[in-house]
Amino acid sequence: MSRRDFLRSSAVVGASSVLGGLGVSELKAQQNPPEGPIRIIMAGYGPPTTSFSLALKRMGDRIEAKFPGNVEVKYVYNIIDLGYKGLDILWLVEEGVLTLGYQSSSYLTGRVPNLGLVDLPFLFSDNLTARSAMDGELGQRLTESIEQDMDYRVLGYFENGLRHMSNRVRPVRTPADMKDLSIRVLPSKVHERTFQLLGAKPEIMDLSEVIERVKAGTIDMQENPFANTVTYGVHNFHKHHTASNHFYISRPIFFHRPTFDSWPEELQTEMRAAVADAVAFQRSLKDQEETDAAAAIREAGGEIAELTPAETQLFIEAVRPVYEDAQTQYSQELLDLLVL
Repeated sequence: MSRRDFLRSSAVVGASSVLGGLGVSELKAQQNPPEGPIRIIMAGYGPPTTSFSLALKRMGDRIEAKFPGNVEVKYVYNIIDLGYKGLDILWLVEEGVLTLGYQSSSYLTGRVPNLGLVDLPFLFSDNLTARSAMDGELGQRLTESIEQDMDYRVLGYFENGLRHMSNRVRPVRTPADMKDLSIRVLPSKVHERTFQLLGAKPEIMDLSEVIERVKAGTIDMQENPFANTVTYGVHNFHKHHTASNHFYISRPIFFHRPTFDSWPEELQTEMRAAVADAVAFQRSLKDQEETDAAAAIREAGGEIAELTPAETQLFIEAVRPVYEDAQTQYSQELLDLLVL
């Protein structure tokens, strides 16, 4: 057995002990037992109070109310608390250890290259425009790409939202202010290239690692929606924040495809409706979370730089080569959906 397979098998055993003390085979089969209710395990990587966790609970409550006694929903709101990395949710669902989860789309770009298209910087001017795109033909095409390349059934997209920069060194209002500052980025070649063009030194790392490095002062910058910055406690260590709106990130909601496809049609239909409802619910909560988080940053002594249109244009001009690269990386059909 390779080291990778050993670690993966060990992780599955660890998950089984947390999720009811079941063995690996029982854990994978538990969602469709020969007798008793269908068990659904919903998972994420944030505290129970986040909009994502609350949306999962809303989905689960709806399903259990619709199928009383026939469906049992369990929650693992934050797999990081169990010793996993945020990215582990991808294989935990794909192998059927978990029934469903969500993850920022950038984490899937290594397996689903087409998702890199929506990693382009300054692609959407506001959340409403982005939501319309992700709920429309663009989102449908990306869903098809994910389902083609991974063993998922994708039913919708939560909103991570527009992202902003924070740092421990100095105010950032122009690309020149970022020169030589180290910054954590998601595992996306587009994100990495973007911050290289802006003069920073990007480092790809998982969420759990960046939180520790922010606390230790060994990374200068990070980028996230304000709500995430506050949820992870980064605002207690970073004084300088920039409302840059440089990326918009969605979080696809993906199911273990064999499990989902094995359900009765009525359950599949109701789950699709539950996800659609949960997406609208999560996005509405996200709007308020961002407002509250900005206030929390200021209350903690942080400063938020609101960029002028001219300042924003400096960033857009600096990352133009990323768009030039996109012309050769994606099909014209996809590019046309974004009028690129």
